[in-house]
Amino acid sequence: MSDLESLERKWYVLKTISGQENKIKSYIENEIRNNGFQEHIGKVLVPIEKVIQMRKGKKIHREKVYYPGYVMIEANLEGEAVHAIKNVPGVINFLSEGKGGSAIPMRKEEVNKMLGKIDQLSESYENISIPFVIGETIKVIDGPFNGFNGTIEKINEEKRKLELSVLIFGRRTPLELNFTQIEKI
Repeated sequence: MSDLESLERKWYVLKTISGQENKIKSYIENEIRNNGFQEHIGKVLVPIEKVIQMRKGKKIHREKVYYPGYVMIEANLEGEAVHAIKNVPGVINFLSEGKGGSAIPMRKEEVNKMLGKIDQLSESYENISIPFVIGETIKVIDGPFNGFNGTIEKINEEKRKLELSVLIFGRRTPLELNFTQIEKI
């Protein structure tokens, strides 16, 4: 592939039916293969984040689509390729300016952020959004105080720890726990 061709590709955002992102991604990849669109279309991406959930004291690693309802595609939107992509089941349309406007390419910094985000998400589990609020009563599901309920006093987002006060033998006792050691009641 000459440099010229790769220069003409930009990243676009496809609006898709939520929940079918990965299926749509493989449909598009098949279209590309079957129709020889390789020079028009590069990567097709569904950014995912890895999430840890605690179930019955076990950590379960799940992958969650980071932008539900969107698929990113690196393409040179010439000729047939555009129609083929728009006709993929589950694809609603390209993100564009106004109704019927032409597809807007993502800005370089958005792309870098998105690609960086993907690397970052696949490396770290730290991006779990914080589902807890101060004053909330939660249940400890891990460690020596398993089964106790506590009230959240402080949340430390950087360290992903919480300070709880737990009633132990009728006395309030402060505890510091990781997010993964507690769950909502």
